[in-house]
Amino acid sequence: MSRSLQFFTPSRAPYFTLHKLPSTSYTRFPVINFPSKKHHITITKSLSSDLDAASSQVLDSGNGQTGVSGVLSADNVVAVQSHAPSESGAAAGIEVDAVTEAELKENGFRSTRRTKLICTIGPATCGFEQLEALAVGGMNVARINMCHGTREWHQMVIERVRRLNEEKGFAVAIMMDTEGSEIHMGDLGGAASVKAEDGEIWTFSVRAFGTPRPERTINVNYDGFAEDVKVGDELLVDGGMVRFEVIEKIGPDVKCRCTDPGLLLPRANLTFWRDGSLVRERNAMLPTISSKDWLDIDFGIAEGVDFIAISFVKSAEVIKHLKSYIAARSRGSDIAVIAKIESIDSLKNLEEIIQASDGAMVARGDLGAQIPLEQVPSAQQKIVQLCRQLNKPVIVASQLLESMIEYPTPTRAEVADVSEAVRQRADALMLSGESAMGQYPDKALAVLRSVSVRIEKWWREEKRHEAMVLPDVGTSFADSISEEICNSAAKMANNLEVDALFVYTKTGHMASLLSRCRPDCPIFAFTTTTSVRRRLNLQWGLIPFRLGFSDDMESNLNKTFSLLKARGMIKSGDLVIAVSDMLQSIQVMNVP
Repeated sequence: MSRSLQFFTPSRAPYFTLHKLPSTSYTRFPVINFPSKKHHITITKSLSSDLDAASSQVLDSGNGQTGVSGVLSADNVVAVQSHAPSESGAAAGIEVDAVTEAELKENGFRSTRRTKLICTIGPATCGFEQLEALAVGGMNVARINMCHGTREWHQMVIERVRRLNEEKGFAVAIMMDTEGSEIHMGDLGGAASVKAEDGEIWTFSVRAFGTPRPERTINVNYDGFAEDVKVGDELLVDGGMVRFEVIEKIGPDVKCRCTDPGLLLPRANLTFWRDGSLVRERNAMLPTISSKDWLDIDFGIAEGVDFIAISFVKSAEVIKHLKSYIAARSRGSDIAVIAKIESIDSLKNLEEIIQASDGAMVARGDLGAQIPLEQVPSAQQKIVQLCRQLNKPVIVASQLLESMIEYPTPTRAEVADVSEAVRQRADALMLSGESAMGQYPDKALAVLRSVSVRIEKWWREEKRHEAMVLPDVGTSFADSISEEICNSAAKMANNLEVDALFVYTKTGHMASLLSRCRPDCPIFAFTTTTSVRRRLNLQWGLIPFRLGFSDDMESNLNKTFSLLKARGMIKSGDLVIAVSDMLQSIQVMNVP
């Protein structure tokens, strides 16, 4: 017997009724008389439709298999050869990430990884084959760092990622990270890195040197550097990865002794401390977005990147200003703006910055150079929780697997650090130098992937449903209804132990609301546009599909079941809950 949930709102005190219906019925009940949408909840055992006839429209995936065995590699993950729907969503085909499809066929719903993975692209991973290996290994977002390389080089990387998506069936999004206007080093004379040893004397100078430059000499981008530092100050490079003590000032040159040896990277951030406190007066006067950043932002808009990450955000006004600029320069653009939380000012204005942005990044390297190291873990947890409460995706970044730049295995402490970020339910984890210039980028990505899957599985097995209070984020009556529907659908999914949540969304908003609830089951997010599909690839638990659909939910479900069953991604008897932002509803059913 199937059941139907029915809600009425004839008075100020709604009530709930439960009716038993024949097993073949498929009945809808209005919930709220809303001018532009219908709102209802239906629970039915199956859809009464001729799926066999509909399935004749489906094209099989390129590998022609119902399952994939063994380890995923670029050889056994192939392009998805389906009729791609137009931007209007009129075609009958479906697009899904090739690796996700293989995972679902091989291991089923519960095995899919929920935490998303970001890889910074650099010299070690910019080739097409290397990018494909990262995509096969689980990369959801490719990050380009405008601190390094030319715009021509970054354009080449973007073109290769787009080609990878088109030819190989992936949905890798592109994130462009701005340099910011904080104090940083120069390019090290073209060297990829330089090792600073304990006790060595190095010169930091604002002068421009010819080629070759003097040995152990580093350019600094801030003209007032020699004036601001004092003998005895501690100079931190890249958030403290290398430390120096200022021992002498000679005109524009600052002589420093290395006290903590390490690897110096081009354009690394510089901070200096005096008497145990950060010297930040001059940094506070620098603009958040430099003149170079604006040129890079123009480049990102022209290239159609999916995300722009802004460094050293001090206030919400910067985010609002950038969003208005993007809207003016590219009408209809849906580029998302990510605020990097990496300074004391960011923490002071945290909630308003996150509220104004489309997501946040916990940039722990630079943040750890501005606050005591022991405060970084609590700051990370606060940022992750606040982002989830405000329904903004959050990325944990910097030094996750730093040792794997040089070594093939991580330290146990690094694995514990990654595990904690996954346990905090961050949307995404990011590799920086590990994938950009490291010797083992594929292995580093594999560590993130395996740790994420294991911790997520443990979380579900232990039934560790957090008691986090999710405040209302809706700004209109319709948004509040969507929010309540998603909260209810996620709770039902956990209680009924459903196999998957389906969400049909044109903007991605309802998919984001479901992701915020962190349900046990994966979320199949169906959308009509490629840009929304890529953007959803950053958010926890979402498996984005591109699919043409209508406002008729019964037709949509018939079509979806047909396409996914033909691809071997679902089977008869699977229990799913479906919601939609066109027809606000909850429907629970077994796949026929």
